[in-house]
Amino acid sequence: MPTAWNRSPEEFHKIYLANTDAFYRAGGAGLAEELDRFMTRCALSLWSRAGGISQHHVDLANQIYSKGRPHPQWLLWNLTSAVCEEDLFLPPAFFWELAERDARRRTETSRTFIRMLTNILLCLAAADDDVTLAEAEFITECADKLSAICDTAGVKKTRVGLDPMDYVTSSEPSFKDKHPVQPQSAGGEPAAPPPAAAPEKKPDFDELMAQLDALVGLDEVKKDVKSLVNLMKVRRLRQENQLPVPPMSLHMVFTGNPGTGKTTVARLISGLYAAIGVLSKGQLVEVDRSGLVAGYVGQTALKTQEAVKSALGGVLFIDEAYSLSSGGENDFGREAIETVLKAMEDHRDDLVVIVAGYDGPMERFLGSNPGLESRFNKYIHFPDYTGEQLMAIFLGQCEKNGYKLSPEAETAARALFDRLYQERGENFGNGRDVRNCFEDMVVRQSNRVAGLEAPDKEALMAVLPEDLQDPES
Repeated sequence: MPTAWNRSPEEFHKIYLANTDAFYRAGGAGLAEELDRFMTRCALSLWSRAGGISQHHVDLANQIYSKGRPHPQWLLWNLTSAVCEEDLFLPPAFFWELAERDARRRTETSRTFIRMLTNILLCLAAADDDVTLAEAEFITECADKLSAICDTAGVKKTRVGLDPMDYVTSSEPSFKDKHPVQPQSAGGEPAAPPPAAAPEKKPDFDELMAQLDALVGLDEVKKDVKSLVNLMKVRRLRQENQLPVPPMSLHMVFTGNPGTGKTTVARLISGLYAAIGVLSKGQLVEVDRSGLVAGYVGQTALKTQEAVKSALGGVLFIDEAYSLSSGGENDFGREAIETVLKAMEDHRDDLVVIVAGYDGPMERFLGSNPGLESRFNKYIHFPDYTGEQLMAIFLGQCEKNGYKLSPEAETAARALFDRLYQERGENFGNGRDVRNCFEDMVVRQSNRVAGLEAPDKEALMAVLPEDLQDPES
């Protein structure tokens, strides 16, 4: 691929519009919001393989929007954080409907979508004049997964298989260079066996436990997690010593309001279980209803199976799981539940399913299917953060991103978070509210500092009382 693929943000936006407009003519402009959101997730997953995030990546992310849509406002720190959380590709919900419609009408809108996605991802991968093997493999994986859906739906095949090596521009040695053909002896036998592959590195147990201990609040949650880990370690030791181990479900229910750390703890549990040998990999795959349920009969099972496959060896975390049972008897969510239940049984030795959501709806969800309640025997409740804990989270965000509160600003912030906690309602966002407060503070502080003449480092870091404001005031 020529280095001319390295485009300026403005040039990339033109490429994005040209590719998406061609797709909208076939698929309809009503998909713009979903498509922009999906393409942003793809960009984050792609850059998670790039090894680092630059300001140029930020500028490109801010150009992923269709005509008439709002212009994104990514900052370097929040793009970096988002990239770290994205590492898997899951087909968008609307693609299943496109493929089904193409099969009925004998059209090729879904195939057009695959070509569009490939073009855009190649441009994003070449942002630094360098497409690595990992990035090329991700682009090929995306195209292959979408093509498999088209094949299942019966859409006419027009795509030629993609070879990731065709896209690589990195100076890193190719796969063939790293794994050359072994020389043969005169008798045609290999002269020597190929070197054994290095074992996959397991998550570091002590490091993960330190991360658990460092979480703000959640004292009872931490105790529960440590008890589970100790239980699993002893079970493993008993197995190694040929002692009987009573059957036990590894699946869990997390209850509590949003922003209380459920996803973070689930990710730590996945890593801890891998570190002690309970799980083989230790990754977390987070989904909600849209990641499991499709719009047509038979597609939900395939979509759910794809999510399960991505989670094997780790944790499948289903957020707002109660939404799967809220649509009535004929809702496809029930098909997703049945598929997950089967996977929990088929892969009980190398898959943990964690369902999460509000207390009341989760109780009704578990009672909606006879198989659900029997498969979950561990419940962990995540309480709301207190005002003091909200303040601790806020200070951590400030320190991590290079901001320093003045004594007056710290007093104002404590009063703000105490008030948020005391006046919290049913939609209280906990850590999410803290993040919103931090982002609002960054914007106000930036507007204030921009008006200063030649601000120094201290001024760039300083947070004053006027930079803080209750988001609901």
